[in-house]
Amino acid sequence: MNIAMHVTTGSTSRRSPLALGLLLCGVLCATTCEAEETNRSLLEDAKLYVSAPLRWDSQGWMNFAGTVFVIGIAHEFDASVRHGFEPAGGQPLDGQDPNSTRDAVPALALLAGTWAFGAFSHDKTGRHEAWNMAEAAGFSAVDTILLKYISGRLRPNETTRPDAWFENGDSFPSMHASAAFAIGTVFAESGDEEHRWLRRSLGYGIAGATAYARLHDNVHWFSDVVAGAAIGISTARFVMNRDDEDNRHSGISLVPMEGGVMLTYWRTP
Repeated sequence: MNIAMHVTTGSTSRRSPLALGLLLCGVLCATTCEAEETNRSLLEDAKLYVSAPLRWDSQGWMNFAGTVFVIGIAHEFDASVRHGFEPAGGQPLDGQDPNSTRDAVPALALLAGTWAFGAFSHDKTGRHEAWNMAEAAGFSAVDTILLKYISGRLRPNETTRPDAWFENGDSFPSMHASAAFAIGTVFAESGDEEHRWLRRSLGYGIAGATAYARLHDNVHWFSDVVAGAAIGISTARFVMNRDDEDNRHSGISLVPMEGGVMLTYWRTP
């Protein structure tokens, strides 16, 4: 009850990330039927996503440590990046985020366009790609909301201190960046290799432009968008790797041989 009242009575900048997260979850639920076309389910993917760190090998933990290190380096540049976007007359510390919806539109349009193409052309692959985008964005939204609640960092339009953590803020990480990179990465790395350069230009271009817009609008620190990008890319990779697992098959065969048969076990890579 207290959380709901806080969200309702909060500033525009605090409502926007949660509203975007709910919107993405709504899109995710609306496309849940696409999961029925695969051997996967949303619940199964969610369980595997939450428990993923338990299955990381040394390379996985090294990747995690490297990501944390990069975010830490980005944090060192938070003040200078903010100053670089600051207009001559200074920026008001009013906590307003008037361009939240505008900044969310490109990534959501990419998701909606992919779904529409698959639906109207009766292309199962296109619909499944849209499902992957929505699932990755949904997982990213949950991660982002959780980290916002834990970190409590104030936005650069609320304070000039980059280290304003645990002060009931919602700056870290950027919801827009995490959702945009989740959607953009799935789009960029799906489909055939012939159009890979075009897909990557569009997918990563939209994601990068979204992150830049959040910095330009002074509603996020540099490390916020870097962390958001890391979450979005990792969730997209998780969802696409689930596809790879579904495409692997195994079985037992009896192979005729001279003088009898041989029992073999096979598994596709």
